[in-house]
Amino acid sequence: MNETAYAKINLALHLRRLRDDGYRELETLFAFVDAGDELSVQVAPRDELRTIGEFAPQLTDPFGNIVAQALAKLPRPESWRVTLDKRLPVAAGLGGGSADAGAVFRMTRERFGLPDDWAARAAKLGADVPACVDSLTAIGRGIGTDLEPGPQDLAGTPVLLVNPRVPLATGPVFAGWDGADRGALPSGTAREIALVGRNDLEAPAIALCPVIAEVLAALRQTPAWLVRMSGSGATCFVLFDTVDARDSAASTIDPAWWQMSGLLR
Repeated sequence: MNETAYAKINLALHLRRLRDDGYRELETLFAFVDAGDELSVQVAPRDELRTIGEFAPQLTDPFGNIVAQALAKLPRPESWRVTLDKRLPVAAGLGGGSADAGAVFRMTRERFGLPDDWAARAAKLGADVPACVDSLTAIGRGIGTDLEPGPQDLAGTPVLLVNPRVPLATGPVFAGWDGADRGALPSGTAREIALVGRNDLEAPAIALCPVIAEVLAALRQTPAWLVRMSGSGATCFVLFDTVDARDSAASTIDPAWWQMSGLLR
């Protein structure tokens, strides 16, 4: 089997309050790009994981890799040898590891079905993992695991992802949030939510990684209708009305930065 681990972006990410358990209550509009890491699976005597690709050297703990953890979470009558082609940068706000786990869940669902408590198993791997299983536009609440279907009007929208090749850990970015509740996620179409919404982690991320501001400034010179940082950064994304506009903009981006083009699912 072969499966794409679709890159996750947050069209909007609103932090509301600090919970008693230490987590931040949030509201977000998840969306997914039709490109990302690639996984392939073969039946094997025991579960194995092999990593290849540009960003594979950054995955230094094979036993702690979320793909291995996802394999251990799901009952299967056979073992799998998984090859992970790591095309998404690590610690980049794209949910790369969560997307990889989501791909394992999808392949398991296709071949054997999933247990009734699959969502709880996915949530134990990470707050983004449940959304990454279906990898379709969805609204996330709580810590991101309370999901409801999102409006699908942006499916097919051209998108460009840009990362300055600087990893940015999620924990310090959340810790840098000033705690101010700037209001709820708006309602409406996905386009309306994206345009009116915001990413409350953008300011603390830029404080830790100033080059993000340079990326955003460069992307605002393109004919995109939305420019925003995804998740906790440092990847930024831009949405366009046409593929030609996206591709023309991509050609102007600093070649030292990583980029990936695609369409929203």
